[in-house]
Amino acid sequence: MKKLLVAALLALSAAASFAAVDVNKASQADLDSIKGIGPSTTGKILEQRKAAPFKNWNDFIARVPGIGDKRAAKLSHQGLTVNGEAFKATSAPAGAKPKQ
Repeated sequence: MKKLLVAALLALSAAASFAAVDVNKASQADLDSIKGIGPSTTGKILEQRKAAPFKNWNDFIARVPGIGDKRAAKLSHQGLTVNGEAFKATSAPAGAKPKQ
């Protein structure tokens, strides 16, 4: 019984460690826990969030200096969300050739 309880607790903690961090609800520590976000970026995010919550990824990218599509995709892969949504690239990069 104890082994089952320990296994369940470990599974729960593993799932919690991969939980998404929403940029509009996250604390400073939550944001710092995302690989690729350091104290400087966290400060920029929190400062912009004081003005108004982020509407979507495009709003987040536009308002936080240093965040572009590539970095947004990486941060999303690490668990960052905006209003519960993962980043989805909106278009192909300029000069990209369509697949045939």
